[in-house]
Amino acid sequence: MPKPSALLGAATAAEYAGTLHAVVDDVAARVAAARQPFCGASRRELQALVDAVDLDGPPVGTPDALRETAELYASHAVWFHHPGYAAHLNCPVTLPAVGAEAMLAAINTSVDTYDQSTVATLMEQRLVEWTADRIGFPTGDGGADGVFTSGGTQSNLQALHLARERALTGADGARLGGAARRERLGRLRVLATASGHFSVARSALLLGLDDDAVVAVPTDAAGRMDPGALGRALVDVERAGDVVMAVVVTAGTTDRGCVDPLGPVADLCDAVGAWLHVDAAYGGGLLLSGRRRHLLHGIERARSVTVDFHKTFFQPVSSSALLVREAADLARATWHADYLNPAEEAGEPNPDLNLVDRSLQTTRRFDALKLWATLRAVGADGVGAMVDAVCDLAAAVHADLADDPELRLLAPTDLSTVLFRFQPDGVDDARADGLVPRVRRVLFDSGRALVAKTVIDGRPCLKLTLLNPDATLDDVRGVLDLVRSTAHGLLAGEELIELDAPPCRGTHPRLPARSTLSEAVR
Repeated sequence: MPKPSALLGAATAAEYAGTLHAVVDDVAARVAAARQPFCGASRRELQALVDAVDLDGPPVGTPDALRETAELYASHAVWFHHPGYAAHLNCPVTLPAVGAEAMLAAINTSVDTYDQSTVATLMEQRLVEWTADRIGFPTGDGGADGVFTSGGTQSNLQALHLARERALTGADGARLGGAARRERLGRLRVLATASGHFSVARSALLLGLDDDAVVAVPTDAAGRMDPGALGRALVDVERAGDVVMAVVVTAGTTDRGCVDPLGPVADLCDAVGAWLHVDAAYGGGLLLSGRRRHLLHGIERARSVTVDFHKTFFQPVSSSALLVREAADLARATWHADYLNPAEEAGEPNPDLNLVDRSLQTTRRFDALKLWATLRAVGADGVGAMVDAVCDLAAAVHADLADDPELRLLAPTDLSTVLFRFQPDGVDDARADGLVPRVRRVLFDSGRALVAKTVIDGRPCLKLTLLNPDATLDDVRGVLDLVRSTAHGLLAGEELIELDAPPCRGTHPRLPARSTLSEAVR
């Protein structure tokens, strides 16, 4: 008798259904039962569990393998749906998107060429047009275009790649080569703020730009790009004999959740002919907002835009897109291969629509399907209401902490970020600085709440990124109460350590020296 296949096919379709039902039932039970966002297992404990699995051992079969995998992975995963999770830009996901994820994983479409994807290519392109229209880009022949990517980092990289290729084009429209290309490459500059995403600087490195190619533009007190400072930087670059490759602004900075002044920056870019890229990975959901869409006024004047659907569109990772105002710009990424998208087919009257012509990737998942299902099930206005809900929640937390005697707000936000420190009267800056990483670590190790830490204006602080539309103000207050109690406990421990003469120190023979005790507690 032939050995049963491990592959999904006609003969195993019934087994596939049973397998998926078992996995879904298990995950559903775990989601319903989650009482905290993380189990609190230490890295050493998790490493031991991982190392104990013999990947070269005898097969155990699909049911046992999946049960074992669930015990290892799902039991120790971080649950973004739990209101105690408030650390990074991770969101709970819509049910229709999860269903679409299962569909696309089983069918396993690759949307690089039309003959591998057929209708999937057309659906992705429809969503590109829909997003471009929401941005305000012109559509139709020669108008906007775009492509789905793995995330904002890849979208930003591709945008800057396109900007670089434009900057390395001669007056005759031909691509520069040889010595002329190398000479121009060394003079290219990218203007961005220090509040922008780190992927801008890393992309400059990957694109072969000089170490000093990214010019930091000063910000205002709220962390937004200062248009006056940008104007001066543009003049300085020109006077130095260098070339502005791109100006990068952020619609939703990672730390502060602030939106740069898009309109005034666009005015300056238009005046000098500079490529304007808007990184709206975080703030892209404002495109659907019923009450905050005005924060993106001017985004339609950008040359390229990054949008992460797996942030404020509540999609499973990964789902991002790069949009360009003019289709010709995206064509700068095209590379032909005889076996895939031969150049001679590009001139045919009705050539296949090969999305690999637009992408830095070749094999690429049909991640657009999740957004398609979400828009059909929830509606664009429904997604926009969820975006407004998390922004409203952050506003309520800011109001709640405005006069708090212990938790001090550090900066305003346009989106769903809360930046704060535990610093009651009597706790100096140095001591409050030291509490930030320790509070975060204690909470993480307990598994009861996850918060992030960062540095604002030279001072470390704690950060909440609120991306759960179902979370309430009381949920966030619960997280903040854990921050308070943890900080008080750490301060109490410090006070015990600092006692010069604990009552039993001279009588107990095994009591460690004061310095040893201090190191143990810290």
